[in-house]
Amino acid sequence: MLNMNKPATDTIKAKYEAWLNDPLIDAATKEELRGIAGQEKEITDRFYRDLEFGTGGLRGVMGAGTNRLNAYTVGKATQGLANWLLAGATDGGSPSVVIAHDSRNYSPEFALDAALVLAGNGIKTYLFKSLRPTPQLSFAVRELKAASGIVITASHNPPEYNGYKAYGADGCQLIPEEAEQVIASIGQIASFDEIKRVCREEAEGRGLLCWLGEDADQKFIDTVVAQSLNAELLRGGIGEKFSVVFTPLHGTGNMPVSEVLKKVGFSNVHIVPEQEQPDGYFSTVKSPNPEEREAFTLAIKLAQEVNADIIIGTDPDADRMGAVVKNNEGEYVVLTGNQSGALMVHYVLSQLKERGKLPENGIVIKTIVTSELGADIARSYGAAVENTLTGFKYIGEKMTQYEKTGEHSFLFGYEESYGYLTGTYARDKDAVVAALLICEAAAYYSSQGKTLYDVLLELYAEFGVYLEALESRTLKGLDGVQKIGAIMDDWRNNPPTEIGGVKVAEVMDYTKGLDGLRPENVLKYLREDGSWFCLRPSGTEPKIKVYFAVKGESQAAAASMLQTLKTAVMERVDRSE
Repeated sequence: MLNMNKPATDTIKAKYEAWLNDPLIDAATKEELRGIAGQEKEITDRFYRDLEFGTGGLRGVMGAGTNRLNAYTVGKATQGLANWLLAGATDGGSPSVVIAHDSRNYSPEFALDAALVLAGNGIKTYLFKSLRPTPQLSFAVRELKAASGIVITASHNPPEYNGYKAYGADGCQLIPEEAEQVIASIGQIASFDEIKRVCREEAEGRGLLCWLGEDADQKFIDTVVAQSLNAELLRGGIGEKFSVVFTPLHGTGNMPVSEVLKKVGFSNVHIVPEQEQPDGYFSTVKSPNPEEREAFTLAIKLAQEVNADIIIGTDPDADRMGAVVKNNEGEYVVLTGNQSGALMVHYVLSQLKERGKLPENGIVIKTIVTSELGADIARSYGAAVENTLTGFKYIGEKMTQYEKTGEHSFLFGYEESYGYLTGTYARDKDAVVAALLICEAAAYYSSQGKTLYDVLLELYAEFGVYLEALESRTLKGLDGVQKIGAIMDDWRNNPPTEIGGVKVAEVMDYTKGLDGLRPENVLKYLREDGSWFCLRPSGTEPKIKVYFAVKGESQAAAASMLQTLKTAVMERVDRSE
């Protein structure tokens, strides 16, 4: 959703000067801007565009400028959201909004500032007293019947980032049509003096700022616990013996994950002490991302000391969950998001079937870049499978659709980037319920003398060895935007007929709105051997992402196929820049 046309230098300079001369901009911000005077590239990067809603809402590096996350861009976004909500209010009703935030630097301040802008517009806001998981925000919007929700987070991005995700009344992130309306509403705000804001005391005194506490937490915890499929087994003794190591990676997951595991019967849980407390700098990791093995370094060390059966980790806003299990050699290996997803699909559907609770119209929903292993497993249980574009909001949108029509009963939704959900209490991925499910599945199979790794090998034996990988190239600034555009143009206009020695059977250009999906800048290439790869610019980071998937008869064969495919594709991607 970026403007690929290079803005005029004088326009960028005028925006820069406008911030320096605006009486509403505080002295510290102006001092920061004076510090980059004469640095044309830095000024361009800060002012060549306004931050816009991508797949994860408003997200960017914190600092001064229109292309940065700061009190002014947060305030402007909130005013635009308020105008949109008020314009859509019916019957003279007044909409309400729920706000949560994660552990990042300035997240509490941005959350409170957003609440005070909403209050300035006469909109009642429910604000959590301290950091809370993103899925709890989604749950609270639905529980409180709010018109919208906001969560201040940049998910698993590096510490210099923060973000602003907006949600609709169903607890789902704004879908593109809604996001575009909010963007248009924001664009109509000509100056910061149009942002309405009241002080905290006035907002509280008028009943427009309400604080959410333990009651709201308990409702969320109890609802997640209700998703357990084997609580009787855990409370029968397995939960005491089964050893879990958990790292919240300095984020919001500590309290809810610990509480949920305790309530279902896991009493042998070890939290990584160095990563237990919130820390906006994420000082013990290069990146607070459970997709990366490095994030589990301290957890694996602790697991080796206590001989843990499983390691789990959650990202800063606890919507992504990663798991580490022992292989047949006793080594701890990080499961990919596709592997964890397939294991959970198998566990959930098998347990429902065993209890006679598997609905005939059940459905599993995944994204177009997620492995087909989980889909094959779901179909083997008679469930339907549907693909969506990348972004959990599209899965949430489908959940709401089927809840209204009754056409399907939602069973499980997931994406390869470590996002999972079962249950219909939320419309966003939930690391809390994922932590519960993966630990419960591991304990269940442990009672049968098997590890999760053993079960994964069984699934490979039955359905084939599916292996996937993700490569990305970070290309920052306006030059990066143009390079990413050039890469996509090259592959779109000059599609390969073969890659890595295998013919390309089909090119899927999602800008054409394939399979009833919205048009999106994604290219997917299907090869004759059943493998595929996909190019997609990130909606939340200055990256182009390349996804790979193969299916082989053995792990060695699949690994070789995957490496050959990755090498061939990335050589061309790097030339395309």
